[in-house]
Amino acid sequence: MLRLPASGGRYTFSACSFCDKLIRMEPLENRIERASALLKGSDRAAAFTGAGISTESGISDFRSPGGVWDRYRVVTYQEFLARREDRVEYWKMKKELFREMQGARPNRAHAALAELERTGKLTCLITQNIDGLHQDAGNSPEKVIELHGTNRRAVCLSCAHEWPIEDIQKRLEAGVEEPLCEHCNGYIKPATVSFGQSMPEDEMRRAFECAVRCDLMFMVGSSLQVEPAASIPSTAHRSGASLIFINRTETPWDHIADVIFREDAGEVLHRLTTGLL
Repeated sequence: MLRLPASGGRYTFSACSFCDKLIRMEPLENRIERASALLKGSDRAAAFTGAGISTESGISDFRSPGGVWDRYRVVTYQEFLARREDRVEYWKMKKELFREMQGARPNRAHAALAELERTGKLTCLITQNIDGLHQDAGNSPEKVIELHGTNRRAVCLSCAHEWPIEDIQKRLEAGVEEPLCEHCNGYIKPATVSFGQSMPEDEMRRAFECAVRCDLMFMVGSSLQVEPAASIPSTAHRSGASLIFINRTETPWDHIADVIFREDAGEVLHRLTTGLL
């Protein structure tokens, strides 16, 4: 089940604050060199990405001040099923989020991960994102594991009929507050995993299998606060993989990373992939 972060998403990172001090002490060039050596020595690299990789494409992450998620409260799956007013509130947020995602394009970080796959280095890509930008950048759909589903489709929770999300957005833009299935009058919902909703079993199995098999994992743009997905990088670490963390802020798992970057993901990944050519 997708669980909200404990204590409203606030953690104390005593060990990780020490990690940040070390990052500030080590020049960027040194960290690039160490990360490049890990990548060049890898045969089975994997990537784990969160919302932070898409902020450079103009999509708000869960904690961006003033972003979509900051302006609307989280409607849990149970609330969505139980009350019409909660479904209406949920669709208000989704209507605005669709407008934001509609114009988004892959950025340099997405392009770099697609390039890593083309070179044969990247064997799988696990993402918490629902925007589909990894596939747009050129990553093979069969190698992208979408843990939280996709915002590009909508599904009836009763009869399982599906629509392109654009079809539902047209209804919302026309003034419909709660879109219902025209086939069975059931509730329509994007094909995403909401808080309180069960995680997709097949995708979770594939993700942890990927973590166990890889010898290097990039963690890009995630606070690693939402379980169970947050445990995937640590599973890779316990299985012997090296970890490269690229994230603007601290995470609870920084102390197990081999190299940490606070710089832009696009800049770092572009430099690492360019170094392979």
